[in-house]
Amino acid sequence: MQFGCGRSFPLPSAGQDVVVRSRERYPVTLTDDDREALEHLTRTGVHSASTIRRARVLLALDCAGENDSRESVGARVGVSRDSVRLISIRFAESGGDVWATISRKQREFPPVPSPVTGEVEARLIALACSAPPEGYARWSLRLLEKHVVLVEDIPDLDHSTIGRVLKKRNCVLI
Repeated sequence: MQFGCGRSFPLPSAGQDVVVRSRERYPVTLTDDDREALEHLTRTGVHSASTIRRARVLLALDCAGENDSRESVGARVGVSRDSVRLISIRFAESGGDVWATISRKQREFPPVPSPVTGEVEARLIALACSAPPEGYARWSLRLLEKHVVLVEDIPDLDHSTIGRVLKKRNCVLI
C-alpha cells in the first residue's frame, strides 16, 4: 500500500499484530450518574478552569461517535488533541474513576521540609540582634551566613534565606 509520502507499507497478514488506535485502547464510557455529575460540575459551582475543562473533555469523549477524531473532539471543547489523548489515558488508568481523572494529581513525594523552624528563626534573630564581631560595625547578611556555619545548633543557611527570615520578622540590620 502506498501513502502520500511516497513510501509503501505492507498490509498486516493474518499472523501479524494490528496497531489499534488509541481511541479503541482507551475508550471513555460514562455511567448516567457520572455524566449527570459532570454536567452539573460544568454548569454550576466554583471549580478550577482545568477541572471544568477536563470534565468537558470527558463529556465530549463519551458523546463522541465512532467517526469523531481526537482533533474534532478537541476543537469542540477547545483543547489540543494531546490533551484529549492524555485525559482519556488517565481515565482508563484510574479504572474509570471520573473524579480521579478530573481532579489534580496527588504528589508522589512530599515537598522538601524547610530547614528553618521556629527554633532556628529564634536563634538567627538572637544572633542578628547581638553585637557584631570585632572589626565590624554591623551585621551583614554575608557575615551572618559565615557565623551561622560556626554555630552548631543552626543548620547552614544561605544569605538569601537569612534575609527572608529577618524580613519576615521585621528585623532590620543596622
